[in-house]
Amino acid sequence: MINNQGKIAVVFGVRNDSSIAWNVALKLHQSGCKVALSCVPETKGEVLFLMEKTGMNTRFAMEVDVRNEEQITAFLKHVNNGLGPIDYILHGVAFGNERVLCYSIPGSADTAPSYLDIPFEDLMDSFNISAYSLLRIARVAEPLFSKNASILTLTYNASQKVMPGYAGMSINKAALENIMMYLASYFRGTNVRVNAISAGLVMTTSSGGISGVRKLRKATKIAAPLGNIDAGDVGDTALYYFSDLSKKVTGNIHYVDGGFNIMGVGIDE
Repeated sequence: MINNQGKIAVVFGVRNDSSIAWNVALKLHQSGCKVALSCVPETKGEVLFLMEKTGMNTRFAMEVDVRNEEQITAFLKHVNNGLGPIDYILHGVAFGNERVLCYSIPGSADTAPSYLDIPFEDLMDSFNISAYSLLRIARVAEPLFSKNASILTLTYNASQKVMPGYAGMSINKAALENIMMYLASYFRGTNVRVNAISAGLVMTTSSGGISGVRKLRKATKIAAPLGNIDAGDVGDTALYYFSDLSKKVTGNIHYVDGGFNIMGVGIDE
């Protein structure tokens, strides 16, 4: 196990125990980090329960709307004042409603919007939460970082290829990856590294909103050379980026998808 004794980690994006962000937080805790978690009102109870269950300090859980820079500032300053300079930040936040994802809620009589009809306001709100928030968090965190700090975000291969049912969220992931690369260049003088994990499809609460998700997961199980992944596979890789092992790695998109990203055609069993 990587030794992160004395390190301070902040994780944005935990909803429940199925979240990739939660698995990353848990492995950071197990490696010795002091972990702070953001939450939103509807997930606060679950987040506090998980922290108490695993021995994390619930004093460093706070409700944060990542669209609100003042709330991010209050959270990160609370962590910095209570624990010290921040070593690691995970940006695991994403959101798109059914109009952005272009699907109809099961049982609804409404017709799913087409890609051409994605409402601008809905897309911009989704972009604000899913992509621009990385820039906002990095801006607030800059003066609070320790030496050789690491920022990691979570993306998806739909940023590069058409994935039915992902629609407007693909725009957000493409933007997120670009922001990640530019931040990696921006922080060149301070040794803060910024990277992304492009995770395969994991059955989380969020992925449940993707139209045809089970069909897509069945297809990736067959097509990916190593089959489907789970949240633990992403957490394991995140520990590499949240350790000195990656101290010279920045601007990287690291695929953890069983090799699905290399495939050009489907494979029939």
